[in-house]
Formats: sequence, C-alpha cells, structure tokens
Amino acid sequence: MALELVGGAALGAVFEKLLAAVVDASNKATQFESSLKKLEETLKSINPSILEMKRMNDQLDRPKEDMEKLIQILKDGEKLIHKCSKVSCCSYFKKWRYANKIEALEDSLLKFFQVELQAQLSRNNMQILVLLKSNRFSWSNRGVSVKYESLGSCEATDPPDFMVGLDVPLKELKRWLFTDGESRIVVSAPGGCGKTTLAKRLCHDQQVKEYFQHIFYVTVSKTFNLIGIIKKLFWHSDEQVPGFQNEEDAVNQLELMLKRKVESGRILLVLDDVWSGSESFLTKFNFQISGCKVLITSRNEFPKFGSTYNLKLLSEEDAKTLFRHSAIPEDGSGSSMPGEGLVNTIVRRCKGFPLALEVVGRSLHGQPVEIWRSTLMKLSEGESIVNSEDELRNCLQSSLDALDDKDIMLKECFMDLGSFPEDQKIPATALIDMWAELHKLDKDGIYAISNLQKPCSRNLLNLVVTRNDANEIDWCYNDAFVMQHDLLRDLAIYQSNQEPIEKRKRLIMDLTGNRLPEWWTKENQPQLSARLVSISTDEMFSSSWCNMQLPEAEALVLNFNQTENKYELPEFMKQMDKLKVLVVTNYGFCAAELTNFSVLGSLSNLKRIRLEQVSIPTLCNTSMELKNLEKLSLVMCHKIGQAFASSTIQIPEMLPNLREINIDYCNDLVELPEGFCDLVQLNKLSISNCHKLSALPEGIGKLANLDVLRVSACTLVSKLPDSMGSLHKLRVLDITGCLRVRKMPKQIGELRGLRELHMRRCPGLRELPPSVTLLVDLERVICDEETAQLWECFTHLLPNLTLSVPEEIISLNWL
Repeated sequence: MALELVGGAALGAVFEKLLAAVVDASNKATQFESSLKKLEETLKSINPSILEMKRMNDQLDRPKEDMEKLIQILKDGEKLIHKCSKVSCCSYFKKWRYANKIEALEDSLLKFFQVELQAQLSRNNMQILVLLKSNRFSWSNRGVSVKYESLGSCEATDPPDFMVGLDVPLKELKRWLFTDGESRIVVSAPGGCGKTTLAKRLCHDQQVKEYFQHIFYVTVSKTFNLIGIIKKLFWHSDEQVPGFQNEEDAVNQLELMLKRKVESGRILLVLDDVWSGSESFLTKFNFQISGCKVLITSRNEFPKFGSTYNLKLLSEEDAKTLFRHSAIPEDGSGSSMPGEGLVNTIVRRCKGFPLALEVVGRSLHGQPVEIWRSTLMKLSEGESIVNSEDELRNCLQSSLDALDDKDIMLKECFMDLGSFPEDQKIPATALIDMWAELHKLDKDGIYAISNLQKPCSRNLLNLVVTRNDANEIDWCYNDAFVMQHDLLRDLAIYQSNQEPIEKRKRLIMDLTGNRLPEWWTKENQPQLSARLVSISTDEMFSSSWCNMQLPEAEALVLNFNQTENKYELPEFMKQMDKLKVLVVTNYGFCAAELTNFSVLGSLSNLKRIRLEQVSIPTLCNTSMELKNLEKLSLVMCHKIGQAFASSTIQIPEMLPNLREINIDYCNDLVELPEGFCDLVQLNKLSISNCHKLSALPEGIGKLANLDVLRVSACTLVSKLPDSMGSLHKLRVLDITGCLRVRKMPKQIGELRGLRELHMRRCPGLRELPPSVTLLVDLERVICDEETAQLWECFTHLLPNLTLSVPEEIISLNWL
C-alpha cells in the first residue's frame, strides 16, 4: 500500500519501513505514544507530497540527490524508532532525549518539503493563477471583469522576504489547521512580535493553499466596519454584493455565502489585528460550518471565541540572525565591522523582541563602531531601549493604551509591576499586599488577581500558577507568580518617570554599586510625594544609605542581591510615617542577615511585611511593637524559630492585631513558636514546604478565630493536634503533600464550619475517623483517587459533599 502511495521502489520501500516501525512502536513503546502518533500523522500527510515530488523529478529531470537526501532522512528515522522501542519506562533521561529526537525527525521531514518541494510545485499551473491574481481582475458570475480595488482585496500581501523564528509556529498552526476539532484559534502576543507576518506566511504557504481552496485575509484594526468587511468578503468570492439592511442581515448572508462556498472546497478566514473590546465583533464569526476555520491575530486573548496560541519571542540564535540582517550591510561595508561580543551584548539587551531587534538594528546600520559602543554604554548604564527608540515605545504603548480607559486601575497596577527587578518572578502575594493598601483592593486578593488576569489576556504579563489546584483554594495565591517581559517593565518605568521627580506617584530606582541619583546626594533634596518607592541594589552596594524624605510613601519595596551576609534596612525608614507595606527580597544565592530591624518599631501604620531569603536575629523586643501589623509573610527565611525564641517580649504583645501568617520554604523551621497559639485575632495560618517541621503545637486549638489553616508539603508532619476540634470557625483546611499523616484527628467532626478540605498527595492516610459524618456542611474534598475511596463510604451521609480528583500538573515555568 505504501509503495503505491509514494511511488518509486527505493523511496517507497524506505517509507513503508519507517511508517510500519512508527505504527508498531506506538503500540509497544507507550512512553512515546503521543510523539509517535504525531509523527505518524505527519508521515501520512506528506504521502501526496512525496508522490508529487517523484512525479515532478521524473518529468523535469531533477537531480537524483534530491531523492537520496529524503531517503537518507527516512532510513535514519527508521533506526531511531527501533532504538526508541528499547528504551525503558524508568529511564527518564533517555525518554526525554529520544522524545526530542522524534520531534527533530518530524521537523526535518517538514522542513525538507517546505524548502525542497515548494520550488518544484510552484512551476506548473500555480504560475497561471499568480499571473491572473497579479492583474487584479476577476472573471466571475457578475458577467464583467472588475478590479478588486473597488472594495479592497481579501488577499494577504506577501510576507517580508527575510523571516526568522517562524518555522515552528508555522508547523504547529498547520497541524491545527489540518486536523478536525477546534474551528477557531487566536494567535496572541504583544505588539511587534510577528503575528501579522506569521499570518501572511501561513496564507502563502503551499501546503495551506493546497488544503484550503478558499483563503480570505482581512485586516480588522481598532476602528473596523463590520458591513464593509463582509462586503469585501463577498467581492473576493466573486459573488454579487447584496444590499444589507443592517449588521444582522449582513452576518446572516455571509454565513449563507460561506456555506455555498465550502461546497467547492475548504475555507480559511484570517482576521488580522483584532483589538481589545472586539468580543461582540468576534461573535459574528462563530459559524459552525464544517470545513471552515477562522484564525485571528491579536495582542489579547479571547478564550470565549477560540483556543489561544501564544507566539513566543525569538531564541538567542534567531535574535542574532534578525539583528545582523537589520544592522550589518550584506556586503559588509561600513567604516568598521563591530566585533562578535559587541553584537551579542546588544542582542541580549533586546530580549528576543523582534521589533526591538529590527529597530535597534536599523538605527546602527552602516554606523561606525564608535556609535555601536556608545549605544551599548547607554544600555549598560541602565538606559532602556524603550527610552531611545520612539517606534518601539509607541508600539508597546499601544498595547498599554488598549486597556479600557474607564478602568484606570488596570494601568495603575501595570505600572506598579516596574517595582520589581527584571527577569525575576513577582509573587502574586506581594502584589496583593501592595494593592490592598495603595489601591484599596480587597485584602484577600480576589480583585488583585482579577487585575492580573486582564493584562495577562493582553500579553502585558504572564500569570503562572505552580500548583494546579491553587485556584480552587479561596485566598491561596502563594503558588501564583507574575512574569513580565523586560521591555514592558521598561515601559512601565518610562511612563512613571515622565513627571518631575517631585510629583511622581512611583519612585523606582535601580542602583548600580554605590552610584546614587544626583538629586539624592544633594543637601537640599526635592520634596518627594511618591506613594510607592522601590529601590533595587546589586551585589556591589555597600548598604551605606543617604537620608531621604518620603513623607507620603505607603509601600516600600527593597530588592537586593548581596554577596555579603548582611543587609541593613535604611535609617530613613523611621520617618516614613505613612508606610503600610514593606516588601524585602534577597535575590542572591544565600540568605542574608537583615540588620537594623528595629527601625520598624517607629512605623505605627505598618500593616503588611513580606520578607524573602533573609534571616532575622530577633523579631520581638520591647523597642519594636508592631501594634497594627495585620499580615506577616516569611519566604525562604532562616532561623525563624530562633528569632521568635530569642524575643524579649511575648508574641501576642508585639503583634496584637496580626490576622494572617504565611511561612513558606523556611527549611530550618523545626517547630512553630507556642506563642503563635495566643494570637487570638489570627484568621489565616499558612505553613508550606517547611520540610523539617514535624508537628503543630497542641495549643493551636486556642486560635478561636482561625478561618483557614494550611499545612502543605510539610513532609515530616505525621499527625494533626487533637485540639483542632476547638477551631469551630475553621472553614478551609489544607494538608496537601503531608506524606506522613496517617489519620485525621478523632475530633475533626467538631469542625462544624468546615467547607473545604484539601488532602492530595497524602499516601500515608489509611482511614478516616467516624466523626467525619458530623461534617454536614462540608462542600468539597480535593484529594487523590485512593483518598476519594475512603470518603465514598460516607458520601451518603454528607449530602452537600463533592469529591474532586484533579489531574496532577506541576508547572516548573516559574523557575
């Protein structure tokens, strides 16, 4: 059968062996099942192309090397598949390595046909069609020849001659287009990433044109005319353009036209450059027509319309290729050629952003090497490409302008993201703390996370959740992080710096060594009115702070990267009377001791403290009472137990109004201070990833107002205190990842207010106490299949209970 499909004895035999090997391996080597199935689909899809290549080679007397190259790829592929069949399921490294090799084989096959075959196929009848199209005339059932320009063409213009980084996206989009299932897809990325170029290349791809007999390409843009677009589609289809009564009539007639058109071949409709707020426009194209697919490009995501394909930035190699093409004359002319190191450094500053690479490259084209060095010096000294390149800034600014004007809060929140260093994950909880006080958003973070989702859908940031059931836990955003492209961060800082320093709402400073801004070192400093202050220092900073007056500051973000083991809090904090939020983050490799901690005792309005990768000598002493502190978050902090144990004042006296404690990845925490059990105002207690913690204090039952208790991924905890039965207001209990817990407290039935119980990855749990039948208000238990079986014995007695067994998905993207 394969011989008949591909034609030619040698080529047919090799193809038949490879296809048979793939089919056989997909049944046996289940560890590669998905990769092999995709390869099998690709092989079947290229059968007609192989047949055409053999026929054209024979007719046109093409070189035999063309066939030999393909035969060699097929032979090597057969050897690879046989090796895959011998890989053990337990050999994770080999599984990963061979899965990549299978994907590389598929890529080499597709690339071969895109490069070698396309030139041959375009020699025949397609030349006649191109000639007719170039004349821009249509001989149609309208009875006359009419130029397309009358209503505008729905034909994609040629993509740029030079393109990089689009081969993989093109292959992935074609795979979606050529398979049944989802009929609508959204190609989404920030402005200047190449979405339109990709769409045009797709429309001109030979395989796409052979698969779709009718291709329509329409640029929508911000100010669109729906009836005008539909008229163009009719005109391009060689159909009489009706007189539409209204938009609804136009949409109905368009659907009828497409149904007629699809009878003569498949349809691809591309809607390019769809803007935010176009949801109602897209609903007009929700046609359920077999054989018709719709692809849109946008800076936003429209999940209600279709699946999202996120176009990634360029790899380092592709970025260098694009930059060289833009910056270095092909003939190498110029006063002098820049060195490889200079080129690579500037390319890295562009962060893989295609538009940035082209804009900066064009600005340096043919320039002497001194101009190149000057540009690099400006970038190295902290000047952003966004500051100097108007075209790039305007493009990025348009993405920000796409946010709804009526929702000023979204732009404010976007601007606040510039407070955190580039190339670092931003904890969602840190943003929640800031925004609860700066913008009066809810303290539990629901509105804050909503404000992250909207710019995320517009590609202004990425929201990454590292625990797949985290969104099911009310309030729990410890596992959520924000990632922002450096150029978008630069845009936020650029916007913040447009006002005079005295009037800025945000004061964002990235310090290099001990070099301070000139205004900071003056004796007569300007009167600052910033409400948000961010100071980032590198490993060369000596912690020698100059005085600064910040009377209006309500949030202070200190980011540092210390090679030494100490970091001193600035003395000028004592005068920040309005300070409500303090976020201190060490991005170095080792925890640094936080000194001068006593300055916090002067901050009577301080409500939220978040410390990451630091150690504190002592937390509680008579000179540092934090009477109004409501939330304390300690992440990857060292010597926490010692800090509380060495206190000269009781914890409840120092923190009388504390309502929330988060302790995460504090690996030397052996036991929770007993004084925590006397914090009678405490509503939420979260302890996660503390792998030396073996138990909770028995006195935890005294926390009468506790609403949420999270003891997650504490692998040495083997039991929960019996006193937990006294937590009558407890609504959420999370013991996910407590591997050694064997049984629940007998008194768990006394938790009459319990609504949610999270207990996935608790393999030691073997039984549930009979008292669980008293949990009549329990609504959800999120667990594994084994634990669900324990609960099934009681479900008939718990009418409100729903058992949820989510698929285990652990994301490492945030790393």
